[in-house]
Amino acid sequence: MTHQRSSEIQAPPAEVFAWFSRPGAIRRLLPPWLPLKVVAEAESLRDGTAVLGLPGGLRWFAQHQPDGYIPERKFVDEVEPQGLRAIATRAVNWKHEHLFEPADGDATTVIDRINSNLPARQTARMLAYRHRQLGADFAAHQRAAAAGLKPLTIAVTGSSGMVGEALCAFLSTGGHRVIKLVRGTPKSANERRWDSMAPADDLLDGCDAVIHLAGASIFGRFSDKHRQAIESSRIEPTQALAELAARANVSTFVSASAVGIYGAQSGPAPVDEKSIPQPVGSDFLADVVQRWEQAAGAGVSSMRRVQIRTGIVLSPRGGMLAVLRPIFTAGLGGRLGTGTQCLSWIGLDDLVDIYHRALWDTQLDGPVNAVAPHPVNNIEFTKALAKAVRRPAIIPVPAAAPKLLLGTEGTQLLALADQRVVPQKLLDTGHEFRHEHIELELAHCLGGN
Repeated sequence: MTHQRSSEIQAPPAEVFAWFSRPGAIRRLLPPWLPLKVVAEAESLRDGTAVLGLPGGLRWFAQHQPDGYIPERKFVDEVEPQGLRAIATRAVNWKHEHLFEPADGDATTVIDRINSNLPARQTARMLAYRHRQLGADFAAHQRAAAAGLKPLTIAVTGSSGMVGEALCAFLSTGGHRVIKLVRGTPKSANERRWDSMAPADDLLDGCDAVIHLAGASIFGRFSDKHRQAIESSRIEPTQALAELAARANVSTFVSASAVGIYGAQSGPAPVDEKSIPQPVGSDFLADVVQRWEQAAGAGVSSMRRVQIRTGIVLSPRGGMLAVLRPIFTAGLGGRLGTGTQCLSWIGLDDLVDIYHRALWDTQLDGPVNAVAPHPVNNIEFTKALAKAVRRPAIIPVPAAAPKLLLGTEGTQLLALADQRVVPQKLLDTGHEFRHEHIELELAHCLGGN
Protein backbone atom coordinates (compact mmCIF):
# COMPACT_ATOMS: atom_id res chain seq x y z
CA MET A 1 0.00 0.00 0.00
CA THR A 2 1.23 3.50 -0.83
CA HIS A 3 0.92 6.34 1.71
CA GLN A 4 1.71 9.97 0.94
CA ARG A 5 1.76 13.21 2.85
CA SER A 6 3.00 16.65 1.87
CA SER A 7 3.45 20.04 3.47
CA GLU A 8 5.01 23.36 2.54
CA ILE A 9 8.10 24.74 4.26
CA GLN A 10 8.95 28.41 3.86
CA ALA A 11 12.53 27.82 2.76
CA PRO A 12 14.17 26.90 -0.57
CA PRO A 13 14.73 23.22 -1.49
CA ALA A 14 18.50 23.42 -0.96
CA GLU A 15 18.00 24.60 2.62
CA VAL A 16 15.37 21.98 3.45
CA PHE A 17 17.42 19.21 1.85
CA ALA A 18 20.45 20.32 3.88
CA TRP A 19 18.39 19.98 7.08
CA PHE A 20 17.78 16.31 6.27
CA SER A 21 21.47 15.74 5.54
CA ARG A 22 22.70 16.92 8.94
CA PRO A 23 23.17 14.80 12.07
CA GLY A 24 20.01 14.55 14.12
CA ALA A 25 17.37 14.63 11.37
CA ILE A 26 16.16 11.08 11.97
CA ARG A 27 16.06 11.70 15.73
CA ARG A 28 13.88 14.78 15.24
CA LEU A 29 11.44 12.91 12.98
CA LEU A 30 11.16 9.51 14.69
CA PRO A 31 7.84 9.39 16.61
CA PRO A 32 8.51 8.89 20.33
CA TRP A 33 5.65 6.43 20.81
CA LEU A 34 7.19 3.85 18.44
CA PRO A 35 9.26 1.05 20.02
CA LEU A 36 12.33 2.21 18.11
CA LYS A 37 15.53 4.03 18.99
CA VAL A 38 18.29 5.37 16.79
CA VAL A 39 21.38 3.16 16.95
CA ALA A 40 23.25 4.81 14.07
CA GLU A 41 22.41 7.61 11.66
CA ALA A 42 23.11 7.34 7.95
CA GLU A 43 26.35 9.11 7.06
CA SER A 44 25.05 9.91 3.57
CA LEU A 45 21.59 10.37 2.05
CA ARG A 46 22.98 8.91 -1.16
CA ASP A 47 24.11 5.50 0.06
CA GLY A 48 24.31 5.48 3.87
CA THR A 49 22.48 3.18 6.27
CA ALA A 50 20.43 4.21 9.30
CA VAL A 51 20.10 1.59 12.02
CA LEU A 52 17.13 1.55 14.38
CA GLY A 53 16.86 -0.62 17.45
CA LEU A 54 13.77 -2.72 18.15
CA PRO A 55 12.82 -4.47 21.40
CA GLY A 56 14.79 -7.63 22.12
CA GLY A 57 17.97 -6.36 20.46
CA LEU A 58 16.50 -6.61 16.95
CA ARG A 59 17.49 -4.15 14.24
CA TRP A 60 15.88 -2.21 11.38
CA PHE A 61 18.34 -1.28 8.62
CA ALA A 62 17.21 1.58 6.37
CA GLN A 63 19.52 1.52 3.35
CA HIS A 64 19.66 4.64 1.19
CA GLN A 65 19.49 3.90 -2.54
CA PRO A 66 22.05 5.55 -4.87
CA ASP A 67 19.75 5.23 -7.89
CA GLY A 68 17.04 7.22 -6.08
CA TYR A 69 19.32 10.09 -5.06
CA ILE A 70 18.96 13.49 -6.73
CA PRO A 71 20.81 16.30 -4.90
CA GLU A 72 18.42 18.83 -3.32
CA ARG A 73 15.42 17.03 -4.82
CA LYS A 74 15.12 13.41 -3.67
CA PHE A 75 16.49 10.54 -1.62
CA VAL A 76 15.13 7.07 -0.98
CA ASP A 77 15.60 4.47 1.74
CA GLU A 78 14.44 0.85 1.87
CA VAL A 79 14.47 -1.71 4.65
CA GLU A 80 17.17 -4.32 4.00
CA PRO A 81 17.55 -7.14 6.54
CA GLN A 82 21.17 -7.65 7.57
CA GLY A 83 22.10 -10.54 9.84
CA LEU A 84 20.11 -12.45 12.44
CA ARG A 85 19.16 -9.37 14.46
CA ALA A 86 17.13 -8.10 11.48
CA ILE A 87 15.05 -11.25 11.24
CA ALA A 88 11.93 -9.42 12.48
CA THR A 89 12.00 -7.11 9.46
CA ARG A 90 12.35 -9.80 6.79
CA ALA A 91 8.58 -9.84 6.27
CA VAL A 92 8.40 -6.03 6.13
CA ASN A 93 8.18 -4.14 2.86
CA TRP A 94 9.31 -0.54 3.20
CA LYS A 95 10.33 1.96 0.57
CA HIS A 96 10.38 5.60 1.62
CA GLU A 97 10.77 8.33 -0.99
CA HIS A 98 11.61 11.84 0.24
CA LEU A 99 10.90 14.51 -2.37
CA PHE A 100 11.58 18.25 -2.31
CA GLU A 101 9.79 20.33 -4.95
CA PRO A 102 10.09 24.10 -5.45
CA ALA A 103 6.97 26.02 -4.48
CA ASP A 104 5.87 29.63 -4.82
CA GLY A 105 7.78 32.32 -2.95
CA ASP A 106 11.05 30.38 -2.60
CA ALA A 107 9.29 27.71 -0.53
CA THR A 108 9.51 23.92 -0.71
CA THR A 109 6.84 21.26 -0.92
CA VAL A 110 8.11 18.32 1.10
CA ILE A 111 6.56 15.01 0.05
CA ASP A 112 6.87 11.69 1.87
CA ARG A 113 5.78 8.69 -0.18
CA ILE A 114 5.91 5.30 1.51
CA ASN A 115 5.18 1.91 0.00
CA SER A 116 4.77 -0.59 2.83
CA ASN A 117 2.78 -3.51 4.15
CA LEU A 118 2.78 -2.09 7.69
CA PRO A 119 -0.60 -1.05 9.18
CA ALA A 120 -2.01 1.97 7.35
CA ARG A 121 -3.05 3.85 10.49
CA GLN A 122 0.38 3.52 12.06
CA THR A 123 2.07 4.81 8.90
CA ALA A 124 -0.36 7.73 8.61
CA ARG A 125 0.26 8.73 12.24
CA MET A 126 4.01 8.57 11.69
CA LEU A 127 3.80 10.80 8.63
CA ALA A 128 1.59 13.32 10.41
CA TYR A 129 4.11 13.53 13.25
CA ARG A 130 7.04 13.99 10.85
CA HIS A 131 5.42 16.92 9.09
CA ARG A 132 4.39 18.62 12.34
CA GLN A 133 7.94 18.30 13.65
CA LEU A 134 9.58 19.51 10.45
CA GLY A 135 7.32 22.55 10.16
CA ALA A 136 7.70 23.52 13.83
CA ASP A 137 11.48 23.06 13.83
CA PHE A 138 11.89 25.23 10.74
CA ALA A 139 9.64 27.89 12.21
CA ALA A 140 11.74 27.98 15.39
CA HIS A 141 15.01 28.28 13.48
CA GLN A 142 13.57 31.00 11.25
CA ARG A 143 12.46 33.04 14.28
CA ALA A 144 15.99 32.79 15.64
CA ALA A 145 17.54 33.79 12.31
CA ALA A 146 15.19 36.77 12.06
CA ALA A 147 16.43 37.84 15.52
CA GLY A 148 20.01 37.73 14.26
CA LEU A 149 21.23 34.31 15.41
CA LYS A 150 24.12 32.99 13.30
CA PRO A 151 25.50 29.43 13.32
CA LEU A 152 27.15 28.84 16.68
CA THR A 153 29.51 26.33 18.24
CA ILE A 154 27.69 25.11 21.35
CA ALA A 155 29.10 22.90 24.10
CA VAL A 156 26.48 20.65 25.71
CA THR A 157 26.68 18.49 28.82
CA GLY A 158 24.13 15.74 29.43
CA SER A 159 23.82 15.14 25.69
CA SER A 160 22.86 11.47 26.10
CA GLY A 161 19.82 12.21 28.26
CA MET A 162 16.28 12.58 26.98
CA VAL A 163 16.43 16.38 26.83
CA GLY A 164 20.05 16.50 25.68
CA GLU A 165 19.54 14.09 22.80
CA ALA A 166 16.52 16.01 21.49
CA LEU A 167 18.23 19.39 21.91
CA CYS A 168 21.48 18.34 20.22
CA ALA A 169 19.55 16.94 17.26
CA PHE A 170 17.52 20.15 16.97
CA LEU A 171 20.61 22.36 17.08
CA SER A 172 22.69 20.33 14.63
CA THR A 173 19.91 20.05 12.04
CA GLY A 174 19.54 23.83 12.35
CA GLY A 175 23.13 24.32 11.22
CA HIS A 176 24.90 24.76 14.56
CA ARG A 177 27.98 22.79 15.58
CA VAL A 178 27.35 20.84 18.77
CA ILE A 179 30.31 19.84 20.95
CA LYS A 180 29.22 17.10 23.34
CA LEU A 181 31.05 17.18 26.66
CA VAL A 182 31.29 13.54 27.73
CA ARG A 183 32.76 11.82 30.77
CA GLY A 184 34.06 8.83 28.80
CA THR A 185 36.46 8.59 25.88
CA PRO A 186 35.43 10.87 22.99
CA LYS A 187 34.26 8.93 19.93
CA SER A 188 34.29 11.72 17.36
CA ALA A 189 35.69 15.18 16.64
CA ASN A 190 32.50 16.65 18.06
CA GLU A 191 33.03 15.15 21.52
CA ARG A 192 35.39 16.34 24.25
CA ARG A 193 36.21 14.62 27.51
CA TRP A 194 34.80 16.52 30.47
CA ASP A 195 36.09 16.10 34.01
CA SER A 196 33.08 17.50 35.82
CA MET A 197 35.03 18.42 38.97
CA ALA A 198 38.13 19.82 37.27
CA PRO A 199 37.43 20.65 33.60
CA ALA A 200 40.47 21.15 31.38
CA ASP A 201 41.41 24.76 30.63
CA ASP A 202 40.93 24.21 26.87
CA LEU A 203 37.59 22.35 27.18
CA LEU A 204 35.56 25.26 25.80
CA ASP A 205 38.03 26.55 23.24
CA GLY A 206 36.17 27.86 20.18
CA CYS A 207 32.76 27.60 21.84
CA ASP A 208 30.29 30.47 21.61
CA ALA A 209 27.82 29.12 24.17
CA VAL A 210 27.40 26.41 26.79
CA ILE A 211 24.24 24.48 27.61
CA HIS A 212 24.68 22.59 30.86
CA LEU A 213 22.12 19.79 31.34
CA ALA A 214 24.01 17.14 33.29
CA GLY A 215 22.73 15.99 36.67
CA ALA A 216 21.69 12.75 38.35
CA SER A 217 18.01 11.83 38.19
CA ILE A 218 15.96 13.00 41.17
CA PHE A 219 13.57 10.03 40.84
CA GLY A 220 13.86 7.52 43.66
CA ARG A 221 13.85 7.11 47.43
CA PHE A 222 15.52 10.02 49.17
CA SER A 223 18.15 8.06 51.03
CA ASP A 224 21.43 9.69 52.07
CA LYS A 225 23.07 8.15 48.99
CA HIS A 226 20.37 9.50 46.67
CA ARG A 227 20.55 12.99 48.17
CA GLN A 228 24.32 12.98 47.82
CA ALA A 229 24.09 11.95 44.16
CA ILE A 230 21.62 14.76 43.44
CA GLU A 231 23.80 17.38 45.12
CA SER A 232 27.23 16.23 43.97
CA SER A 233 26.17 15.97 40.32
CA ARG A 234 24.89 19.55 40.30
CA ILE A 235 26.53 22.05 42.63
CA GLU A 236 30.29 21.68 42.20
CA PRO A 237 30.24 20.61 38.50
CA THR A 238 28.05 23.61 37.63
CA GLN A 239 30.30 26.02 39.51
CA ALA A 240 33.45 24.65 37.86
CA LEU A 241 31.94 24.82 34.38
CA ALA A 242 30.54 28.33 34.90
CA GLU A 243 33.92 29.58 36.10
CA LEU A 244 35.63 28.04 33.08
CA ALA A 245 33.05 29.52 30.70
CA ALA A 246 33.63 32.95 32.21
CA ARG A 247 37.39 32.63 31.67
CA ALA A 248 36.89 31.30 28.14
CA ASN A 249 34.87 34.35 27.07
CA VAL A 250 31.80 32.28 26.25
CA SER A 251 28.94 34.64 25.40
CA THR A 252 26.02 32.67 26.88
CA PHE A 253 25.81 30.08 29.66
CA VAL A 254 22.47 28.26 29.85
CA SER A 255 22.05 25.94 32.79
CA ALA A 256 19.32 23.49 33.73
CA SER A 257 17.34 24.26 36.87
CA ALA A 258 13.94 23.20 38.19
CA VAL A 259 10.64 24.56 39.44
CA GLY A 260 11.44 22.64 42.62
CA ILE A 261 12.99 25.89 43.84
CA TYR A 262 9.46 27.08 44.68
CA GLY A 263 8.97 24.17 47.07
CA ALA A 264 7.00 20.98 46.52
CA GLN A 265 3.92 22.58 48.08
CA SER A 266 3.95 26.14 46.73
CA GLY A 267 0.26 26.75 47.41
CA PRO A 268 -2.78 27.50 45.22
CA ALA A 269 -1.58 30.91 44.00
CA PRO A 270 0.40 31.03 40.73
CA VAL A 271 4.14 31.64 41.11
CA ASP A 272 6.48 33.16 38.55
CA GLU A 273 10.16 34.08 38.39
CA LYS A 274 9.64 36.93 40.89
CA SER A 275 7.68 34.87 43.41
CA ILE A 276 10.38 33.02 45.30
CA PRO A 277 9.48 33.11 48.99
CA GLN A 278 12.07 33.96 51.58
CA PRO A 279 13.51 31.63 52.52
CA VAL A 280 13.26 29.54 49.36
CA GLY A 281 11.03 26.43 49.82
CA SER A 282 11.60 24.48 52.99
CA ASP A 283 12.31 21.09 51.40
CA PHE A 284 15.47 19.34 50.20
CA LEU A 285 14.98 19.95 46.49
CA ALA A 286 14.23 23.64 46.94
CA ASP A 287 17.50 24.05 48.80
CA VAL A 288 19.48 22.11 46.19
CA VAL A 289 18.01 24.07 43.29
CA GLN A 290 18.79 27.38 44.97
CA ARG A 291 22.43 26.38 45.42
CA TRP A 292 22.49 24.97 41.88
CA GLU A 293 21.44 28.34 40.46
CA GLN A 294 23.96 30.14 42.62
CA ALA A 295 26.68 27.86 41.27
CA ALA A 296 25.67 28.80 37.71
CA GLY A 297 26.55 32.40 38.58
CA ALA A 298 30.17 31.61 39.47
CA GLY A 299 33.01 33.45 37.76
CA VAL A 300 33.34 37.10 36.83
CA SER A 301 32.53 38.13 33.25
CA SER A 302 29.90 39.82 31.11
CA MET A 303 28.62 36.40 30.03
CA ARG A 304 24.81 36.22 29.90
CA ARG A 305 23.50 33.46 32.16
CA VAL A 306 20.11 31.80 31.96
CA GLN A 307 18.73 29.18 34.35
CA ILE A 308 15.94 27.07 32.83
CA ARG A 309 13.55 26.16 35.65
CA THR A 310 11.97 23.08 34.17
CA GLY A 311 8.64 21.56 35.17
CA ILE A 312 7.57 17.96 34.51
CA VAL A 313 8.81 17.09 31.00
CA LEU A 314 6.31 15.04 29.01
CA SER A 315 7.63 12.44 26.58
CA PRO A 316 7.06 8.70 26.28
CA ARG A 317 10.84 8.39 25.90
CA GLY A 318 11.41 8.99 29.60
CA GLY A 319 10.32 10.52 32.87
CA MET A 320 6.84 10.40 34.35
CA LEU A 321 5.02 9.74 31.09
CA ALA A 322 7.18 6.71 30.28
CA VAL A 323 6.11 5.22 33.62
CA LEU A 324 2.42 6.09 33.37
CA ARG A 325 1.79 5.33 29.68
CA PRO A 326 1.83 1.49 29.96
CA ILE A 327 -0.28 1.64 33.11
CA PHE A 328 -2.94 3.79 31.43
CA THR A 329 -2.73 1.77 28.20
CA ALA A 330 -3.57 -1.31 30.24
CA GLY A 331 -6.68 0.46 31.55
CA LEU A 332 -5.28 0.67 35.08
CA GLY A 333 -4.84 4.43 35.30
CA GLY A 334 -6.60 6.79 37.63
CA ARG A 335 -6.23 9.95 39.66
CA LEU A 336 -3.60 10.03 42.39
CA GLY A 337 -4.86 10.82 45.88
CA THR A 338 -7.39 13.65 45.84
CA GLY A 339 -6.30 14.61 42.32
CA THR A 340 -6.33 18.31 43.19
CA GLN A 341 -2.53 18.73 43.24
CA CYS A 342 -1.34 20.97 40.40
CA LEU A 343 1.10 19.79 37.73
CA SER A 344 3.32 22.33 35.97
CA TRP A 345 4.33 20.53 32.79
CA ILE A 346 6.20 21.13 29.54
CA GLY A 347 6.38 19.13 26.30
CA LEU A 348 9.85 17.95 25.30
CA ASP A 349 9.86 19.93 22.04
CA ASP A 350 8.67 23.08 23.79
CA LEU A 351 11.51 22.66 26.28
CA VAL A 352 13.96 22.35 23.37
CA ASP A 353 12.55 25.60 21.94
CA ILE A 354 13.06 27.37 25.26
CA TYR A 355 16.72 26.33 25.47
CA HIS A 356 17.10 27.48 21.87
CA ARG A 357 15.49 30.83 22.65
CA ALA A 358 17.89 31.29 25.56
CA LEU A 359 20.72 31.29 23.02
CA TRP A 360 19.37 34.14 20.90
CA ASP A 361 16.97 36.22 22.97
CA THR A 362 19.08 38.62 25.02
CA GLN A 363 15.96 39.65 26.97
CA LEU A 364 16.19 36.32 28.75
CA ASP A 365 18.56 36.57 31.69
CA GLY A 366 18.58 34.78 35.01
CA PRO A 367 15.83 32.29 35.89
CA VAL A 368 13.23 31.36 33.26
CA ASN A 369 10.25 29.12 34.05
CA ALA A 370 10.10 26.37 31.43
CA VAL A 371 6.48 25.29 31.81
CA ALA A 372 3.41 25.44 29.61
CA PRO A 373 1.07 28.41 30.19
CA HIS A 374 -1.77 26.18 31.37
CA PRO A 375 -0.92 23.91 34.32
CA VAL A 376 -3.43 21.19 35.19
CA ASN A 377 -4.42 19.33 38.30
CA ASN A 378 -3.98 15.58 38.54
CA ILE A 379 -7.62 14.88 37.70
CA GLU A 380 -7.33 16.90 34.48
CA PHE A 381 -4.05 15.22 33.58
CA THR A 382 -5.55 11.79 34.21
CA LYS A 383 -8.50 12.50 31.90
CA ALA A 384 -6.21 13.84 29.15
CA LEU A 385 -3.85 10.87 29.29
CA ALA A 386 -6.73 8.38 29.31
CA LYS A 387 -8.17 10.10 26.24
CA ALA A 388 -4.80 10.05 24.46
CA VAL A 389 -4.40 6.28 24.90
CA ARG A 390 -8.14 5.62 24.36
CA ARG A 391 -8.66 3.86 27.67
CA PRO A 392 -10.83 4.49 30.73
CA ALA A 393 -9.15 5.79 33.88
CA ILE A 394 -11.47 4.87 36.70
CA ILE A 395 -9.18 3.22 39.26
CA PRO A 396 -8.07 5.84 41.80
CA VAL A 397 -4.60 5.41 43.24
CA PRO A 398 -4.33 5.95 47.01
CA ALA A 399 -2.00 8.76 48.01
CA ALA A 400 0.00 6.24 50.05
CA ALA A 401 0.72 3.99 47.04
CA PRO A 402 3.79 5.87 45.72
CA LYS A 403 5.47 5.36 49.11
CA LEU A 404 6.18 1.76 48.11
CA LEU A 405 8.54 3.05 45.43
CA LEU A 406 9.55 6.52 46.56
CA GLY A 407 9.27 6.47 50.33
CA THR A 408 7.58 9.22 52.34
CA GLU A 409 9.86 12.10 51.34
CA GLY A 410 10.01 11.09 47.67
CA THR A 411 6.23 10.89 47.56
CA GLN A 412 5.84 14.40 48.94
CA LEU A 413 8.57 15.91 46.74
CA LEU A 414 7.66 14.13 43.50
CA ALA A 415 4.39 12.22 43.29
CA LEU A 416 2.25 14.63 45.33
CA ALA A 417 4.02 17.90 44.48
CA ASP A 418 1.55 20.76 44.11
CA GLN A 419 2.94 23.68 42.09
CA ARG A 420 1.14 26.21 39.91
CA VAL A 421 4.05 27.79 38.03
CA VAL A 422 3.64 30.46 35.34
CA PRO A 423 6.20 31.08 32.50
CA GLN A 424 5.90 34.83 32.91
CA LYS A 425 9.21 35.80 31.33
CA LEU A 426 8.42 33.78 28.21
CA LEU A 427 4.91 35.20 28.01
CA ASP A 428 6.31 38.71 28.29
CA THR A 429 8.53 38.08 25.25
CA GLY A 430 5.62 36.75 23.18
CA HIS A 431 7.10 33.25 23.06
CA GLU A 432 5.17 30.82 20.87
CA PHE A 433 4.55 27.42 22.43
CA ARG A 434 4.00 24.44 20.16
CA HIS A 435 1.43 22.97 22.56
CA GLU A 436 -0.05 25.18 25.28
CA HIS A 437 -2.68 22.66 26.36
CA ILE A 438 -2.12 19.21 27.83
CA GLU A 439 -4.57 17.48 25.46
CA LEU A 440 -2.70 18.67 22.37
CA GLU A 441 0.70 17.79 23.82
CA LEU A 442 -0.32 14.24 24.73
CA ALA A 443 -2.01 13.71 21.36
CA HIS A 444 1.16 14.85 19.62
CA CYS A 445 3.72 12.81 21.53
CA LEU A 446 1.55 9.68 21.86
CA GLY A 447 0.33 9.62 18.26
CA GLY A 448 -3.26 10.56 18.92
CA ASN A 449 -3.55 12.94 15.98
